[in-house]
Amino acid sequence: MKRIITALVALPLLIASILVPWLWPLFVALALFAMTAGLYEFWWLARKREMKPDVVVGFAAAAALFIAFYFNDLPLIILILILFTMAALAAAMLKGAPFDKMVASVGATVLGVMYVVLLGGHLVALRTIADPFIQPHVADLLDFFFLVIMGSDTGAYYTGRTFGRHKLAPNISPGKTWEGAVGGMIASLLMAVIAHYWFFPELSLKAALPLAAVMNVLGVIGDLTESALKRGAGAKDAAQILPGHGGLLDRLDSLLFNAPLIYYFGLFYFRP
Repeated sequence: MKRIITALVALPLLIASILVPWLWPLFVALALFAMTAGLYEFWWLARKREMKPDVVVGFAAAAALFIAFYFNDLPLIILILILFTMAALAAAMLKGAPFDKMVASVGATVLGVMYVVLLGGHLVALRTIADPFIQPHVADLLDFFFLVIMGSDTGAYYTGRTFGRHKLAPNISPGKTWEGAVGGMIASLLMAVIAHYWFFPELSLKAALPLAAVMNVLGVIGDLTESALKRGAGAKDAAQILPGHGGLLDRLDSLLFNAPLIYYFGLFYFRP
């Protein structure tokens, strides 16, 4: 029930931020909040294994990346990543001894930003893109994106609870089953068909169905990856921010792996 109530509160805000043109700042604000919380949760997991990520350098780089994605500035993104890598290493060196956890701590600092912001920032770039060929389809692309991912997640969850017998990856996430994975895939394809006939006829079924299938697979991989991170840190959830869902990172896992896919798909599919 908590899972449903949380969705009923969050979904209207998300839908409005996509469909109402002048509410694009709300989408950007929601993305900023989600990525900030997700990044904090990632570093919290790292600290549980005695790593010491540099949150000052990390959040500074995250803010710079977020701005670069907002303006769709790819060369600036590359420059920020280069400078960030050097700054994280230099900052750890300047802090001095002991150096025995320097590799792990710098790795946690850099990986957190790349995992949460470098991947997730593509959704911000898509929402704010000014390309005349892609911009008219932005709302439909984002609606398709969230419809497929949420449909997949819901289908997998309830199919797994009802019919789940065979474990998908018991060493990583004991609750996930092959039956749930099949249910999630069917739900993904069904959502793609609904999207095509409901609001997105410009996206042909020949493209929508494979796209939804790939999104489903990436979503499962992203979900299992985040579960592995939590297992490695000895935590059940990344946090308890969302009732019934755990932390923001627990909700972002599927989205993060799929964000670059929907962005670059839009770039190549709608450009002549």
